[in-house]
Amino acid sequence: MGKILYFLCFILSVFPTDANENRRHIHVTRRGSKKAHIGDTVAKIWIEKNGERCIEIAWSELSSDEEADIISVIENHYDYINDCYDRVINGKKVDILRINKKQ
Repeated sequence: MGKILYFLCFILSVFPTDANENRRHIHVTRRGSKKAHIGDTVAKIWIEKNGERCIEIAWSELSSDEEADIISVIENHYDYINDCYDRVINGKKVDILRINKKQ
C-alpha cells in the first residue's frame, strides 16, 4: 500500500493495483488500524475523470464533516497527491505528507 498523506486520524493511500482501474482514486483508512488491506478502507475518493481533475466520493463510511475535511485536503494538495499516485504506480518512493490540522 502506498501511503501518501496523513491527515488527523486518517491515512490517504494508493494501491499499486489501482493502475488497472479506469479512474484515479485514493483510499482513506483510519490511523491505528493493524491491517493494511482494502477491508479497512473507510472511503474511496475519485480524483480524476477522463484525465481531468474531478474529486468525487465513490463510497464512504465517513460522516459528512469528515468527508468535507478530506475533500478540502485533497483539493488543497491535489498536485502533490496526483504526483504521488504516479510514483506509487511506478514503484517509486513517496515522502508522506503530514497534516495535523483542518484546512
